[in-house]
Amino acid sequence: MTRRTVRIAMNGVTGRMGYRQHLVRSILAIREQGGMDLGDGSVLWPEPVLVGRRDHALRAIAERHGLDEWTTDLDAVLADDTVEVYFDSQVTSAREEALRKAIAAGKHIYTEKPTATGLDGALELARLAQAKGVKHGVVQDKIFLPGLLKLKRLIDGGFFGRILSVRGEFGYWVFEGDWQEAQRPSWNYRSQDGGGIVVDMFPHWEYVLHGLFGRVATVQAHASTHIPQRWDEAGKPYDATADDSAYGIFELDSGVVAQINSSWAVRVNRDELVEFQVDGTEGSAVAGLRRCRAQHRSGTPKPVWNPDLPATETFRDQWQEVPDNGEFDNGFKAQWELFLRHFALGTPYDRDLLAGARGVQLAELGLRSSAEGRRLTVPELSL
Repeated sequence: MTRRTVRIAMNGVTGRMGYRQHLVRSILAIREQGGMDLGDGSVLWPEPVLVGRRDHALRAIAERHGLDEWTTDLDAVLADDTVEVYFDSQVTSAREEALRKAIAAGKHIYTEKPTATGLDGALELARLAQAKGVKHGVVQDKIFLPGLLKLKRLIDGGFFGRILSVRGEFGYWVFEGDWQEAQRPSWNYRSQDGGGIVVDMFPHWEYVLHGLFGRVATVQAHASTHIPQRWDEAGKPYDATADDSAYGIFELDSGVVAQINSSWAVRVNRDELVEFQVDGTEGSAVAGLRRCRAQHRSGTPKPVWNPDLPATETFRDQWQEVPDNGEFDNGFKAQWELFLRHFALGTPYDRDLLAGARGVQLAELGLRSSAEGRRLTVPELSL
């Protein structure tokens, strides 16, 4: 088999997500398996070029993994004609400008979300990429979670009958940083730096809902900053100006009503860090990161409300585990492979910058809904 090399500028790999999920568990994992078989007698071999602001951190990563190329000069990388793909996992506030430069340089684009800090910027990126004729994709990792893949199998098999509602719970306690180190970077809690759970999570909920149940037609949200002061990486206190919790109700074109709570100020009392319960006329299911449990109409118990007596039923035990029925690869790697196949062969791909703009739109409308205290219509987007 012949080997085709694609050089990928990876900007932001010194961050937790960029390093662990995109570099190590995706690109390097593809290399460890011998590249990606394109099915036409050739193998695609990804060659990462590490890009960032901290030379010492880039050098350390490169030496750790036996990589040859890293730089702090983004403009030089974009001017290099041998670099074909640009990937961005920087902080949100830096992403839009870098993507504009990459598109102007004729690079194919694969990027984390949100793609921009506002809808106008996100749509403009999609228009620029279309006009330039470059391929483009936006990370939608949660749709590739084993639990949600099992849930989609139930949907595709007609298990639910008519789907009525979706209830989502996401989050965990992020320590303030004073007496225990925070698990997330401090910029996540400063709105001036692009932080906030609405900006972070509503783009995820948009593509999950859109891909599984239908387009989001209306949004009503309440965003809160429950923890007003936190401590940064240097141990200094700072004002948390961004929302750390959001409570949303989404009505879909399909008639499904979705309620999703997102919080970094909640202690976990569920089986996984994110769970979605789907209820339909014929059955229900609860899907998390890896597990999915279902209860069919024929096996649904008939509880009766009686506060005077203790419950005699263990309700969780009445649900049936949905089997794996296959192997599930890392979700980030699975989507990288889909995008790289699209890049190399032109296979269909709709997780693009327009889809990314829908996520930015929902976050923007969610914040506006919270500020105005009312439900808002979500217009359909087009280029």
